[in-house]
Amino acid sequence: MIKFMVRKSILIGIIAVFSLAACEGGVNREVRRKTSGEIGRQYADQPSETIFGEGGILGGSSKDKTGADAGSGGIGVNSYLWRATLDTISFMPVTSADPFGGVILTDWFAPPDTPNERFKLNVYVLGKALRADGIQVSVFRQMLDSAGQWRDSAVEADASRKIEDSILTRARQLRNETRMQE
Repeated sequence: MIKFMVRKSILIGIIAVFSLAACEGGVNREVRRKTSGEIGRQYADQPSETIFGEGGILGGSSKDKTGADAGSGGIGVNSYLWRATLDTISFMPVTSADPFGGVILTDWFAPPDTPNERFKLNVYVLGKALRADGIQVSVFRQMLDSAGQWRDSAVEADASRKIEDSILTRARQLRNETRMQE
């Protein structure tokens, strides 16, 4: 009898949750209409306040869609930096790309002219603004030893900075091309 009551309570709870989620009452439509109308425009320049901080869980505010942060598109980071990163490292195999978190990880790549060394990149797009500190690149290098094992090796001190500069240059080109088309 107790098992039946527990199952019944769980079933009622599930039905209640789905019923509330499916509600599309007139009040909800009215709030959405007002938010997207004049009231939404009136407060567009003010940061949104939520329990998760400014911009909520995914970040951003309505201001991110205008002005200096306009390159944010439908992703969580600056779209110019994101596209420029993918363009710049296109010769390397990409293992993982998360446009909302701004993380691009490559697999090991051995240049054809030096098959005894290989490189891997971790690229982090850090925000929605196209700024010099909006990108961070970590470079890893391995060398093939005489036993045929890959061993970690030192990377040029400014290798990360050179790649970051290339990405920033490409991002600026993409932004300028977009502005020319408008």
